[in-house]
This record gives sequence, structure tokens and C-alpha cells, in this order.
Amino acid sequence: MTTRIEHDLLGNRDVPATAYWGVHTLRAIENFPITGQTIGSYGDLIRALACIKQAAAQANRDLGILDPKLAQAIVDACEEIRAGKLHEEFVVDVIQGGAGTSTNMNANEVIANRALELLGHAKGEYQYLHPNEHVNLCQSTNDVYPTALRLAAFWGVLKLVSRMETLRKAFEDKAGEFKDILKMGRTQLQDAVPMTLGQEFQTYAVMLGEDEQRLKEASALMLEINLGATAIGTGITAHPDYAKLVCLHLSELVGSQLITAPNLIEATQDCGAFVQLSGVLKRVAVKLSKTCNDLRLLSSGPRAGFGEINLPARQAGSSIMPGKVNPVIPEVVSQVAYEVIGNDMTITMAAEAGQLQLNAFEPVIAYSLFRSAGHLANACDTLTEHCVKGITANRERLRQSVENSIGLVTALNPVIGYEAATRVAAEAHANGSSVAEVVLAHGLLTREQLDDILQPDMLTRPRWVTL
Repeated sequence: MTTRIEHDLLGNRDVPATAYWGVHTLRAIENFPITGQTIGSYGDLIRALACIKQAAAQANRDLGILDPKLAQAIVDACEEIRAGKLHEEFVVDVIQGGAGTSTNMNANEVIANRALELLGHAKGEYQYLHPNEHVNLCQSTNDVYPTALRLAAFWGVLKLVSRMETLRKAFEDKAGEFKDILKMGRTQLQDAVPMTLGQEFQTYAVMLGEDEQRLKEASALMLEINLGATAIGTGITAHPDYAKLVCLHLSELVGSQLITAPNLIEATQDCGAFVQLSGVLKRVAVKLSKTCNDLRLLSSGPRAGFGEINLPARQAGSSIMPGKVNPVIPEVVSQVAYEVIGNDMTITMAAEAGQLQLNAFEPVIAYSLFRSAGHLANACDTLTEHCVKGITANRERLRQSVENSIGLVTALNPVIGYEAATRVAAEAHANGSSVAEVVLAHGLLTREQLDDILQPDMLTRPRWVTL
């Protein structure tokens, strides 16, 4: 293998001649063989880094502190990366020590070496364009890295919200399809009062809609950045006008209005926005899993369980029990939810562990956030396409459960009173009779009165009955 020699604080190292990364990245590869997942596998993070480096080059050019020719080479290299090129050169592990320095230097080196090529120089000829002196000008890992995380998290959440919208619409479609199917609602797994299957599915849609809004609100926190803070927020080594100018350029590049944090020292050490966003992701996970628990329960059986709905059969369910089909899609979604809940704890502890002017544990925050948003998006996709769209109702089973349920007696409370209704319920339960049979046998109501009170379309909405 042909190599080139690069050097850093610790000495000289041989770097593959074809590599766009350099000695800092090489040491990170050796130091952090943790997850087996490189930062290059997170496309949004790499695009965010390229946007930041491009905006910085443009700002420094405008300020007259970066040669326009060098600035243009950096910009062109960043444009290529934003278009999807060279992502395979971002090779450091996503979890790393150093508060993200390895990620920042991986970006600096790749951009510098590609810019050198565009200028007609060889990789590693840093006397012409340097990763630190030019690509990283007016910057620190401590403002570049958290800003990149925020942008990547923002984009990831937007994708998740889009998938949630699709899932919500699938539930809404089913709510319309099932709007006239009466069933028994349950509290604490016991018969309660009638509702429609459509109302049940509309509830799932409403829950998703609420969480979409909460995610949009939390993701807006990601648009406050600390570029210009440099090392700890004082802005040392940055031009006085750099923070304002780089924010303008970056806003234009990403298509969102970014704002510079009002107190850069606070913004550089505080990870509260990540904690808040993760908390909303956990909320989404909890409610998705609750919905999947319901789907599994409602489809249980099919003969010895609830058996009220049918989930699409996706695969054979057992290596020993012929004909068994399991609710594998709700099961996998719930497992994603458990992962997200665990990720939230990781993010919480990593945010708490930050000391003094910097949190060194942002890499694991990033890893956890990206997985939570990405896996939830995938879970929403599979739940939509492989489960919800194909759900059918067992209408006869649902009709029988309503007719045989003692829960119907609740509708008689305003007419015969709680005490009489209680006696009716007890007798019906003891004798295996229906509520209607007991009421008529005791002459509490006429058939016409009973039929009026127990009209299916009247049982699922507010109504005050008088005789």
C-alpha cells in the first residue's frame, strides 16, 4: 500500500496515499473501535458538517481573513460532500472520546485534501491549504460539532414527523372504514360501555397528531446554534463579526432560519435541548408501543382471544405449531420503543455528566438521538405498510360482544337509576342472561323504550334520556 507521511503533536504516521483523511483521523480509527458504525453512515451529520465548513469559508472570505481562492476550493469540496460524495472517507467511529474532535478533524482533513486536489495539489500538501488554519478558521470542535448534531437531529426529526403523518392517515382511513362498527370499550380490561371501532382507531390517529406537534416544537430548539463560540463560548480566535455572518450563510445553505444563542458560554456547555428532544422521542415511543399493545390484544386468538380485528399475516409464526401466525409488526415496533426509552436514559446521563464549560459526552448523545429518530421512522413505515393498512374487523364477533355485554346497563342509569341498574347487571351476570332480557322480565321498561335507549348510534355519544 502506497502511503504519505503526515505528522501531528505525537509524531509522524503513514497515511494511505489515496485517503482523503489524515493523521488525526488515523489515530481516531485506532483509538475508538467501539460501535463499528462510522460517522459516514449518518448522512445527515456529514451534510451538516459540510454545510458548516462551507458557511465558515464564505464568512471568512467575506471578512477578508481567508484568501478567496482557498475559500472557493473549500466551498467546492463542501458542495461535493453535500451532494453525497466522499462520505466513505468519514471513517471515525460515531462514539469517540474528545467531545467530537475526531469528527471535526475528519471533516477538516477530508475537505482540505479534496480542496487541495481542486487547486492542483496533492493530498497532504498542507502548506497550500491546511485543515486547521484554513478549513477550521474561526472555529473549534466545541461549536462545530454541537451545531452539526443539532442540524442532523433537526433533519432526522423532520423525516420522522413525515412518517408519523403517513401512519396517522392510515389510522384515519381505518377509522372511517370502521365508523359504523359497534364494539365494547374496556377499562382495566373489563367491559365498560359501547363505542365504535372507528372511534378506537381515530384515537390512535389523534395521539400521533399530538406527538407530531410536540416533535415540531422540540425540534425548533435545534435551530439555536453556538457557532462563533469557539472553545468555551468566549469567541477566542474568531473574528468579532464571524458569528453573525456564519449564521447568515449557514441559514441560507440549510434552508432554515438559524439563530445564534444569546449566551455562547451557556450554549457551549448546556445539552438541555437534546434532553428535551429525546424526551419527546420517548413520548412518541411510549404511545406507539401502547398502540401496538392494543393491536396485539384486539387481534389475540384468533379463536381463544379477543379476536375483534385481524392483522395481516406476515410470516409463519412457529417452528413447532402449524398454522400459527404472530403479530410480528406490532412486536418489532414495541422493541424499537424500548430501545428509544433506553436511549433517552443514555442521553439524560450523558447530559448530566458534562462538567464546567464543555460536555465531553455529546458523541453518545448524538448516537442515541440519531438511532431513536431513525428507528422510530422505520418503525412507523413498517407499521403503516405491513400492519395498519391491512387490518380488517370481525364484525360478527364485535356485534355479539356488545349484545352479550353487561356493560350496556350503564346506558340505563339515567332512566331506572343506579341501584336498579346494579341489580340488573348482577342478575344478568349470574344467570347468563342479556341486560335486555332482565329489564323486560322485571317490567322496568317496555320493548319500545329499551330499543330507543339502546340504539347503537346513541350509545357512542352524549345523550340525556327521558321517558
